[in-house]
Amino acid sequence: MSKRVELADPISPATTRRMSRTAQRDNSLERALRSELHGRGLRFRLHQRLLADKRRTVDIAFPRAKVAVFVDGCFWHGCPKHGTWPKNNRDWWRAKIEANIARDRDTDKKLTKAGWIVLRVWAHEAVEDAADAIERIVLKACGQRAKTRP
Repeated sequence: MSKRVELADPISPATTRRMSRTAQRDNSLERALRSELHGRGLRFRLHQRLLADKRRTVDIAFPRAKVAVFVDGCFWHGCPKHGTWPKNNRDWWRAKIEANIARDRDTDKKLTKAGWIVLRVWAHEAVEDAADAIERIVLKACGQRAKTRP
């Protein structure tokens, strides 16, 4: 079970406004990835709740193949390559990001236990590379061979 982080004045009002405008879903990377997957003939569902916990949604779901794809931002999900730790209110932010990471691992575990293949795409990954990996896994899960690309 993940700990809930208290939101006691974590950041300045200007930062709060900027962060609240950051798209949580349907951001440019997610849209580009979906467009690439659709162009390859893959069909999927968006923002599906696959667990009893109504707040946890999968960004891109392939129900027939039971493949769940999450598109994770480097900052919010603690990317080991690009994740940063803010200097202002560092204790609050560390707790917040670590809680996000713990929730991600818990979600992965629950979905895997339910028979889903879980894929996480980092925001810094190239769309084509991510789409290649997703396509390969979805087709394999459906018993099809991946198409070779020029």
